Amino acid sequence: MQKFLVVCTALSAAATAWGQTAAPGLVSGRALVKQYCIGCHNESLKSGGMSLTGLNLAHPDQSAELAEKVIRKLRTGLMPPPGLPRPGAPAVTAFVGTLETGIDRAAAIRPNPGRPALHRLNRTEYANSVRDLLDLTVDVAPLLPTDDMSHGFDNMADALTISPALMEGYIRAAGRISRQAVGDTGAQALTSTYSIPRVASQMRHVEGTPFGTRGGLAVTHNFPADGDYTFRLGFYYVPEGPLFGQNMGKGQQIEVAVNGARVALLDINPAMTLAKDGIKTGPIHVNAGPQKISASFLSKFDGPLEDEFRPVEQSLVDVSTGNIPGMTSLPHLHEFQVTGPITVAGLSETPSRRKIFTCRPTDSAGEIPCAKKILSLLARQAYRRPVTANDLEDLLSFYQSGRNGADFETGIRTGLQAILASPEFVFRFERTPAGIAPGTNYRVTDLELASRLSYFLWSSAPDEPLLTVAAQGRLHDPAVLETQVRRMLADRRSEALAASFAGQWLHLQNLKDANPDLYLFPNFDRTLAESMRRETELLFDDIVHNDRNVLDLLTANYTFVDERLAKHYGIPNVLGNRFRRVPLTDPDRFGLLGEAGILTLTSTAIRTSPVQRGKYVMEVLLGTPPPPAPPNVPALPENADARTANVTKQQSVRDRMQEHRSNPACASCHKLMDPIGFALENFDAVGVWRTVDSGMPIDTTGQMFDGAKLDGPVSVRQAILKHSDSFIGNFTGNLLAYGMGRVLEYSDMPGVRAIDRAAALRSNRFSAFVLGVVKSRQFQMRRAEEPQPAISTAAAEGGQ
Repeated sequence: MQKFLVVCTALSAAATAWGQTAAPGLVSGRALVKQYCIGCHNESLKSGGMSLTGLNLAHPDQSAELAEKVIRKLRTGLMPPPGLPRPGAPAVTAFVGTLETGIDRAAAIRPNPGRPALHRLNRTEYANSVRDLLDLTVDVAPLLPTDDMSHGFDNMADALTISPALMEGYIRAAGRISRQAVGDTGAQALTSTYSIPRVASQMRHVEGTPFGTRGGLAVTHNFPADGDYTFRLGFYYVPEGPLFGQNMGKGQQIEVAVNGARVALLDINPAMTLAKDGIKTGPIHVNAGPQKISASFLSKFDGPLEDEFRPVEQSLVDVSTGNIPGMTSLPHLHEFQVTGPITVAGLSETPSRRKIFTCRPTDSAGEIPCAKKILSLLARQAYRRPVTANDLEDLLSFYQSGRNGADFETGIRTGLQAILASPEFVFRFERTPAGIAPGTNYRVTDLELASRLSYFLWSSAPDEPLLTVAAQGRLHDPAVLETQVRRMLADRRSEALAASFAGQWLHLQNLKDANPDLYLFPNFDRTLAESMRRETELLFDDIVHNDRNVLDLLTANYTFVDERLAKHYGIPNVLGNRFRRVPLTDPDRFGLLGEAGILTLTSTAIRTSPVQRGKYVMEVLLGTPPPPAPPNVPALPENADARTANVTKQQSVRDRMQEHRSNPACASCHKLMDPIGFALENFDAVGVWRTVDSGMPIDTTGQMFDGAKLDGPVSVRQAILKHSDSFIGNFTGNLLAYGMGRVLEYSDMPGVRAIDRAAALRSNRFSAFVLGVVKSRQFQMRRAEEPQPAISTAAAEGGQ
């Protein structure tokens, strides 16, 4: 609350000191702030709030940072604070419009496109670039450390730090990937292990495994050479040692398949124990390259078996019968190991080898010309620019060092390793042209623009068509640029926008940490969590590929479900793992606020969280985060656990929140967030509709911070749509930040508004926002670095 009072204080003080010569919009603004902020001003002074009198209403560009905060609060309805008189919408619109116009005009005269820091490829970008360069899918998680996040995204240049350990990781990754891509007839027998978490259900068919099976897993494994390999299968056990699902394990069989073809069928011994875990196949011949391998149980029957083991890290005693879980369930696979090659039989052609070896020398005289061709083509795509003579000379020296000790393919593999470890691949360099004065704005080159565009839309390197028009110097032409943007949006690689941009903007990555209590939510498991995430990604991807209005994210009367999620929602006639679009008839389920993933990640393990849900709407959807909680706030009291206590009375979440809000330190912030969360209380902690909480009827009534009446999910959606300009502006700001790979400053807001205005003329279609971003000054230009002020020797010594 204090933050909002501070802004009103500034407005009131500025209006009091302001003369009568302003434009009509500012005159109405003066009346607005005097009439509606004076109470806030007085309250602020009483509470010791800082008076920010530096806001210049006549020239808002001179205090643009503060003015932008005022604009955002007014547009969202956070000013004046709840409980104080509110101005009419026309007065607010006129006042805000005048502030924006003053700032935007000044920004047009003195544009500042910003200067992104040196951008290192994050793990996703690195893996995607390798995929497109070599036609090879690699798991970089074991090779590179997790990327830090900044302002919600993992592609922000300020968070993509560099360290000696990280660079060593890139070098190791280059060696591993080059061997996988080229193949290795000298490969030593190694073991790779794929594990299934305990929280994953294995009672149903798993996508990628043969039909007629249940559980297990399917993965793509890169085999280094043609040869013989063995497969080992480990299982889950109860703590005492017996096989989990022992009583139902008799007659159970598990199948190992390669590319869908069965290569082994193994009987499961119910008497297996943890001390003697595992079943191992004999040697099985597999060709080199990426092969889809799977291990899954044959489905012997279908029925209502209990899968009590899935969501816990250890076994539980069934609260109703006292039986040990696992005795009435089925065996569960724990890990799937691949060992080999035990013997090597050669190298088959693989997708990556076909991509790499664009020529084959027939004699020693043809090796160097062929090596030049191969390495030139690879380096052009990897470095995202034409290859220079110096580039090729360096790569040929690496080729020769590998060739001298072995053969032509080893030389190519060594050259490829040098490409993947090169800073030209790992970093996206943008160099200041000669003769550009410090602090001057300049246009990035077409090749740099191509990299910005491809990593924005694909999280990967430019393809050959994009590189070609960039190398020709034609990409900056607006018509050519728009053609490329629309081509790239239609490409399947633009699905990265759903997985990376939408996934991080909407915090979907937090679903992996969701672990609702088994006793309270027995139908939740990791499989369902993955389906929840995929539902939201597919909705966003539908907005992208059908070029829909971005407000459809809030209002969509359809969604995407597989069988698991459809049963969770009570949607009939959906079978199998394939996601499909289904219509929604319940308005409470429309859009993001009705999706189980959003509702689950804003809950705790044992209950809903009106605070988290309210904060999510304010921060993620409207871009106006509430003030941080004061220190030492007491936790919300929880109901007694019915499993361990004789419970005679339970309180609803709302009742407990009301007691919590009686604390003055908590009340001001909760007044903003709680009504939003209360309106969503019909959705439980995993997004299932309910009408009672702890035996009490759910009360969803309340009032939004702008005064709007709330009484359920539909009313929250309508309240957000009432401030659709805030939702759209927040969406645009996040999209621009993600596309630029840098945190936005207040000086970027005129550019955000320009994108919004242009998109409004195109019915807020997704492509209009993308085109607005890529045609913006921020995306196409940058500012030359300004010299840092010198520090005198005396000053430096004085600071020691």
